Amino acid sequence: MPLPPEDYSLAGLPALPSGARRRTMTSACSWRTAMRAERNMKQFLATVEVRSERERELVDITELVRAQVRRSEVRDGTCALYAQGATAALMVQENDDPNITLDVLDCLEGIAPAGRWRHDRVDNNGSAHIQAGIVGPSEVIPIRDGRLALSTWQNVFLCDFDGPRRCRTVLVTIQGE
Repeated sequence: MPLPPEDYSLAGLPALPSGARRRTMTSACSWRTAMRAERNMKQFLATVEVRSERERELVDITELVRAQVRRSEVRDGTCALYAQGATAALMVQENDDPNITLDVLDCLEGIAPAGRWRHDRVDNNGSAHIQAGIVGPSEVIPIRDGRLALSTWQNVFLCDFDGPRRCRTVLVTIQGE
């Protein structure tokens, strides 16, 4: 049920300029359409290329992503990241203790160990496909005041489960104001 017009501030909508009126919306679809028309939304597309050096590795790409956020000039919005490749994934994880990346790899190896999958008969990387599928190829991070809204102990990692690779590609899509 839509909120009455006077309660829009409770829904987290931005304040309107003095004298402006917000239309009363009857469905979520029409609300999104109206909000898109009222805001000055930007879209910025980029690619980050990363080299891995080991067979299984978490590569910190936070600074590369931050550079793209700065280039986008988006102050508030979202940064969507997508790792291309069936044996690559993305993860937001602790950045302080280097052992956490090793623990993550050990955990995934315990869940999907190498050498026991039917796909190994094709190219011997069945566990890499399964581990990438468990972690997933994408992350979406809020942007606030022109910066990634990661907490103090969080960074963004490309997970390469079938390296080393000369080039892993991460697609970056930034949207916002």
